[in-house]
Amino acid sequence: MQTLGNCCSCGSNGHTGPCSAAGHGCSSVPNVFSTIKGPWAIIYWQESSRTLWFGRDAYGRRSLVVHWPTVKDSRFLLSSVSPFSSVDQSSDFEVENGTHHNFWEELSCGIYSLSMDASKLDGYLVGEVKNHEWGNAMLLELIKWERVSFNPKPNELHGSLNGTLERRHHMYPASSDIMTFESGPNQTMISLPAHNVLSALRKSVMLRASQHRIFEAGRCYSRREEHVPVAVLFSGGLDSMILAALLDECLDPSYGIDLLNVSFDGQSAPDRISAKAGVKELRRIAPLRRWKLVEIDSDLSKLTLEMKHVMSLINPANTYMDLNIGVALWLAASGDGWVSERPSNNSDENQQRLRYKSEARIVLVGSGADEQCAGYGRHRTKYRCGGWHGLNEEMKLDMQRIWKRNMGRDDRCIADNGKEARFPFLDEDVIRVLLDIPLWEVTNLDQPSGTGDKKILREVAQMLGLHEAAVLPKRAIQFGSRIARESNRKNFGSNRAANQASAGSVVINRS
Repeated sequence: MQTLGNCCSCGSNGHTGPCSAAGHGCSSVPNVFSTIKGPWAIIYWQESSRTLWFGRDAYGRRSLVVHWPTVKDSRFLLSSVSPFSSVDQSSDFEVENGTHHNFWEELSCGIYSLSMDASKLDGYLVGEVKNHEWGNAMLLELIKWERVSFNPKPNELHGSLNGTLERRHHMYPASSDIMTFESGPNQTMISLPAHNVLSALRKSVMLRASQHRIFEAGRCYSRREEHVPVAVLFSGGLDSMILAALLDECLDPSYGIDLLNVSFDGQSAPDRISAKAGVKELRRIAPLRRWKLVEIDSDLSKLTLEMKHVMSLINPANTYMDLNIGVALWLAASGDGWVSERPSNNSDENQQRLRYKSEARIVLVGSGADEQCAGYGRHRTKYRCGGWHGLNEEMKLDMQRIWKRNMGRDDRCIADNGKEARFPFLDEDVIRVLLDIPLWEVTNLDQPSGTGDKKILREVAQMLGLHEAAVLPKRAIQFGSRIARESNRKNFGSNRAANQASAGSVVINRS
């Protein structure tokens, strides 16, 4: 396609504006897309109306990139992957007025149509791109991401600020919002909102762990016990521990569960250390499950070809932080690593390390937990500078841009291994439940890291019996796996030089 018609709202090429489908005879298409729950991306040709429909779900959980026509390249292109453009093989960036423009861009979440008029051909295809409104009122509310309450009154804040998990039963013995939970020898008092979150997450994991014949195609197993249908991207941190424990509840006990852990510093990487501790805790709460910690070890200096490949996968993302995250995700999703066989007496001593490749076709990923529960360091900064309102606005911004910063990139890196990423924390019902909870019940950033941040998920972990995981601090994959440290040394000479250059946000020179 060589030319694209003007935008229906602003008259500029390559942009879109909101449009009602009424009058086009196609109103049913946006309505159907609006009813779909879960991740999707679509390109659909409707012959009857000579209309191309395309779009992504409201959180961009499936990849779809677009090239809008430009003076340099008048093609209109849609793709689920983002190879480097053929216009300039040495670099994927167009330079106009001294600024860089990527050939591809993440398609904004929404439903679009491109109607083409055959009578105006004369060597060109002419069309008008329209952005259609979502036809689901509940979905529109989630997109707006309006929390029921985020600015507490002093009496509302008192309980949250002073009531840690261990002390609540002393302070609020008669509160209807506090429930007793027994796990092991200790009795813990947990808030009712945390029970609601746990219930929503359990349903979300159950839905995403459901079996389908497509994920078992091409594999023959002499025993059902050999089949591992679902894996978890696993750091041993709070989010992945919750997902692993819930997966154990939802998956048939005859199946094993693979826990995929990547390290660029062998057994010394923080994520490897926490993963080993995490699998011990999982074996304590679920001793009958066959847990396999798949240790995926890598050396950044030996990944020259792989780095180039992952650069094409993360495109249009283009910073060293994106590349570090992309490489870590890509290697972890491959499932190609080592497992330690435990002796018959279940002792951790004298374990034998064996080569192993996970055949799981479904990978559970913890994306969305930090954005919704204030897990990032910048959330603490915003709270310190702007209070509850500033924190709420930052979290809202994170959720409304997660499609652009994270989801497309992560989906492409995981799918390249023939795996399907599933995101339980980004289930529509989980998002709704979290928005219905006052912000001060979700997080308490007056408390130290590992206690107040993601407070409600720490309560969920306590209910699942994950007492050690419930107090772990947040650690991003690029730091926990140590790929950021190795990348800094390789590209900037040292961690100190990289920090001075703000290496994470530095754009990669692809030439």
